[in-house]
Amino acid sequence: MSIQSPPTLLELAGRSLLSNKSRAILDLEDLPIELFPPLFVEAFSRGHTEVLKKMVQTWPFTCLPLGTLMRQPQPEMLRVALDGLDMLLAQQDRPRRWKLQVLDLRMVPRNFWRTWSGAVMDACSPEDIKNNRTLKLDPAMAAKLPLKIFIDLCLTEGPMDEFLTHLFLWVTQRRDRLHLCCSRLKILWKPTRHTRKVLRLLQLDSVQKVEVHCTWVHSTLAACAPFLGQMRNLRKLLVSEVRLPAHTSPEEQEWLLSQLTSQFLRMDCLRKFYVHAVLLLEGHLEQVLGHLKTPLETLSITKCPLSDTDWNYLSRCPNTSQLRRLDLRYIKLTNFSPEPLKILLETVAATLNRLDLEACEIAESQLQAILPALSRCSQLRILCLFRNGISMSVLRDMLCHTARLSQLSIELYPAPLESYDAQGAIHQERCSQLCAELTALLKDFRQPKVLVFCTVPCPQCGSMFLYNQGLNHCFCPTTA
Repeated sequence: MSIQSPPTLLELAGRSLLSNKSRAILDLEDLPIELFPPLFVEAFSRGHTEVLKKMVQTWPFTCLPLGTLMRQPQPEMLRVALDGLDMLLAQQDRPRRWKLQVLDLRMVPRNFWRTWSGAVMDACSPEDIKNNRTLKLDPAMAAKLPLKIFIDLCLTEGPMDEFLTHLFLWVTQRRDRLHLCCSRLKILWKPTRHTRKVLRLLQLDSVQKVEVHCTWVHSTLAACAPFLGQMRNLRKLLVSEVRLPAHTSPEEQEWLLSQLTSQFLRMDCLRKFYVHAVLLLEGHLEQVLGHLKTPLETLSITKCPLSDTDWNYLSRCPNTSQLRRLDLRYIKLTNFSPEPLKILLETVAATLNRLDLEACEIAESQLQAILPALSRCSQLRILCLFRNGISMSVLRDMLCHTARLSQLSIELYPAPLESYDAQGAIHQERCSQLCAELTALLKDFRQPKVLVFCTVPCPQCGSMFLYNQGLNHCFCPTTA
């Protein structure tokens, strides 16, 4: 039987004040600053809308993280907050405590309230709140700054929900007095005219992360590409499964790509670039990466066809010289020379901490060619080679090369080819024995933290056998 913690004195004081709503509204101007967060949480949970409106107007901090209190979008609570802001913006004389500059509607983890205000778990003292969480602005100066509203957006082909509809209408009518900011933006399916209308509302230099999963045609790309160029503070760009209509000619593809890559020249902060299942990339990697202005920390190219020219450019690209993460999952390497990857690993040996070559069909000769370079990646923490066909002897050689990498904490290797019988079925006992030998070999040099060997999927159930200090297997009745 669990015992609930008794309410704190601050929570009790807030409940007492809310028991008389009219008194609570009158007392807000003189309310101790440390009582505001617990009182707001209490009023929010109990639906005291009039008290909430007044609290928005007298909020003594620069940021009101309203989104963290919502488990899902709540149109009614949004209306209450926006009504409070309307009343505030309409006042000639602002409240003496007025410091609110940001209404944050992002649904970030709830511990934000705990650590930010100390209201829920006493994470901060009242003195910390006063000294560190308020901006030293008088109301006159604060009134001249535009109010910022932060939200994360996911734009789809479907109609918007009531929450976003009301917010966008409210923002449209007050664009001269506020900025609508969005740190994370997702665009799913085909961008529409409505998508462009929303993008025009946003303060685009506030966008830091963008994900695009959609089908492009000439008109939508020509209209949307300039918006991307205005996201000057963009740090992460993910482009996934972008498809073109089947009738698109090579000339049209070149034009579409140039429209997109020309916007990269305006991005000074891009550090993480992810491309997944984009057929248009083949033969154009230099055009894409060459337009980037700054070195990347993360380069992820997965499930994309690459040409020899693309592959050779990887090691010559100046923007890949400081990579911390390189992800080439499902890029078929069998017919490529290992030299570009070897050169790239040598270049990033002092910075690379994650390398993912899952399901690359890398040949053993290619793997052996890059092992000396891999062994010099002193900061490597995560290494994945799942779903590649590698023999016991080559796995031994690889573990000997990586044994001195003291930072390596997660190692994911394929089970040796000798684990399978002539028909390709897994032999459990043999697999367990071979993986145990490899584990013991590595332990002669260092104690591995996470070391996993994985087979190909079972042809019957699709599950994989995993060896991690013991063999976990699927439960098909015919497994050996």
